[in-house]
Amino acid sequence: MLSFDKNFDILYTNQAIIVFIEFTPEINKVYFIGQYTFFQILSGSGSIQVDFKNYFDWQNKAIYLEKGQYIKFLSDNFLIRKIEFPDETVIRNKEFRVLFKHLISLGYINFDGSGDFQKITNQIEYDIEVDRIIDASAEQWYYQNPFQANKEEYRVIFDTKDIIDMQYSSNINNRELTALIDKNGYNIQSLIKNKIGISLKSLLSGKKLLESKKEIAFTDKSIKEISYDLGYNDPAYFTRVFKNNVGRNPLEFREDFDYQNRDLFSQNILELLQQYHTKERTLDFYASEMNLSPKVLSRKVKDKMQTSLGKLIRSEMVNTSKSLLVKNLTIKEISIELGFEEPNHFSNFFKHYTGESPSHFKSTFQK
Repeated sequence: MLSFDKNFDILYTNQAIIVFIEFTPEINKVYFIGQYTFFQILSGSGSIQVDFKNYFDWQNKAIYLEKGQYIKFLSDNFLIRKIEFPDETVIRNKEFRVLFKHLISLGYINFDGSGDFQKITNQIEYDIEVDRIIDASAEQWYYQNPFQANKEEYRVIFDTKDIIDMQYSSNINNRELTALIDKNGYNIQSLIKNKIGISLKSLLSGKKLLESKKEIAFTDKSIKEISYDLGYNDPAYFTRVFKNNVGRNPLEFREDFDYQNRDLFSQNILELLQQYHTKERTLDFYASEMNLSPKVLSRKVKDKMQTSLGKLIRSEMVNTSKSLLVKNLTIKEISIELGFEEPNHFSNFFKHYTGESPSHFKSTFQK
């Protein structure tokens, strides 16, 4: 059973020790993941970044990250719950891979779909066995079934992902990869294409590209050294492959990410969006506020934040919409607050970007 030591933020169990923390993260700081980790965003607005991808729809979700990943919070008003699990808790059951090994995007557990799972996470501070957190999470993940596969198909898919994670730098090809997997009659390439939506080759090259980005952004290794470490025989070829996929050469990517200096560009543009998004939605306005041309602002947002200004504005609007709906404002009041000419314009906007009507969102939240 668990007891909570508030001085050291540690949960003690008769099985293992897990670290439990609630904290306000620094904006735009890279938090490297050294243990299998659970994140829950308790409050705040804005986007997060995990492994060079920005995510805006994080409300009511539990996020699991594995060793070697990183997370950044692109706003300064987040309150985060973080739990670090010991290795033995996670690796005792291969089914837990589904929580930590993300195939094409950031995986999550949806709180809205499981009252039991939400009760368990709310009980963490007090008296809950650590294994129950992982067990409930895996059960909820399979219930959500994001790729519409059965457990045997998931076993083959995640066995493939395990091998890719270990062999990505060895120039392994599709034939060699499939030969290493106990596939039980499955055509692995067809299975991954049908369920995940990308080819086996793309899954492998995506892992290699991600590790390339990490080496470039977070180390001071030369591009030549990185290319050899990743299995490339020709640094010039590595540079061409990287630029074809990212749009910038490795040195430009390193400069734009600016890990050491933590460039304030992202913080500045996000602060402007939080202040003005209900009234101002044009590229020209934000370019003027940032003392940049619209073209330069658009390029810098894409290069430094891996998104577009339009998506950032829409994210702020959706977050504000949800906050106002929770406060029980009427659709008409919210449409006026957000600058829509008609309430139905707001309703159409909300449904288009969230997949549900404002009234349905409000009723779901109030249950």
